[in-house]
Amino acid sequence: MDLQFIGATGTVTGSKYLLSANNTHVLVDCGLFQGLKQLRLRNWDTLPFKASAIPNLLLTHAHIDHTGYIPLLIKDGFRGKIYCSHGTYELCKILLPDSGYLQEEDAHFANKHGFSKHHPALPLYTKEDAEAALKYFHPLDFEREVTLNTDFKFSLFPAGHILGASMIKITHKNTTLLFTGDLGRPHDIIMKPPVYVKETDYLVVESTYGDRIHDHTDPKKELEEVINRTAHRGGVTIIPAFAVGRAQAVIYLLSLLKNERKIPDVPIYLDSPMARDVTNLYCEFGSEHRLPTTECILMCRDIKIVNTPEESKSLDTDSTPKVIVSASGMATGGRVVHHLKAFISDEKNTILFTGFQAAGTRGEALIHGVSQIKMYGEYSPVRAEIFLSDSLSAHADAHEILGWLSHFKKAPKKVFITHGEPEQAEALRSKIEKKFGWTCRVPEYLETVNLGG
Repeated sequence: MDLQFIGATGTVTGSKYLLSANNTHVLVDCGLFQGLKQLRLRNWDTLPFKASAIPNLLLTHAHIDHTGYIPLLIKDGFRGKIYCSHGTYELCKILLPDSGYLQEEDAHFANKHGFSKHHPALPLYTKEDAEAALKYFHPLDFEREVTLNTDFKFSLFPAGHILGASMIKITHKNTTLLFTGDLGRPHDIIMKPPVYVKETDYLVVESTYGDRIHDHTDPKKELEEVINRTAHRGGVTIIPAFAVGRAQAVIYLLSLLKNERKIPDVPIYLDSPMARDVTNLYCEFGSEHRLPTTECILMCRDIKIVNTPEESKSLDTDSTPKVIVSASGMATGGRVVHHLKAFISDEKNTILFTGFQAAGTRGEALIHGVSQIKMYGEYSPVRAEIFLSDSLSAHADAHEILGWLSHFKKAPKKVFITHGEPEQAEALRSKIEKKFGWTCRVPEYLETVNLGG
């Protein structure tokens, strides 16, 4: 059995893994590359395999860096089955069409304003392409073993990262391989912890925060201080937040703070139709998270939902104190970019980032102190306060990953460390080898390894 690493090597995006045995193939994850231009250009490259030759695609979770390439895979000839959890399927019904829509909008805007080098600028795929891809999905219950063919079987296990997030354990004859996907945290505000795994022959583990320990500052207290400080200046707080997971954690904490009267009575807006739709799913998947149904309902009681583009634009014409939670979380696209353009050049305001910022994104540039930022073909001076909180991260940190690994009763034959920037992946490799003595390596992009069997 061979394993090829087609993404998430040297970066946290573009997750794709190809398993091959006896001319049979299984693809695990099918994500878009994001961030640096040289990474994004990979989305236009020809795949190193024939899409039509892949009978099965298994998904760890719904985030676009794990699923966003699916419409392109189908355009390239994939006609197989896409297996995932029920939660992942429901989220993909929201995320994939939105991704296609954003691709179209970005291409339209580039053509309208003439700042693309390509004439005309084209989307990777359209909303229609994404909607058509959904018919290939086959959602499954956790822990149900599925036989794909004479060679491969697999099961999904809760990973605790977002709704539906799964670890995937694949069996080929007598060899087992576990993909953690994005591993959640043991004490997440909303999600239940990832289940423990006792053994596997081979392990592919993420390393997004492989070189650090999350700040243990109370995220609720941190939000309280930032919003009070900004409101005291008469400013606006903009919170770029991932529409799946992070936005829900943020609005839950904001709702608590408002009800406890620990922040001023300023309006709080959730300006992301996708985040609105995702929030509604929390009532359907109560078994995966910690919130009672009553709290799921109350979570949005004090939040003003912004539905139309016109409502969103009107927020930028009013500079009175308020809080705007909007996607995307790395400020790479979506409505939050318009809000940044409107408010980033006023020192009264605050831009509060609540999670990992990949290399090459606007978020990464801002947290590293750039004096100006490019949006819609123009540069805006950065005068607003820029604040980063990683206490709300949905990814396990180095200590938490090691804690999860400590429940293994038997050492894997080899551990492959992926889904991390080079420094983070190498740091986690070193920590695992030092603590457990396991054989670890950080694979290269497009590298293929033989797992025997």
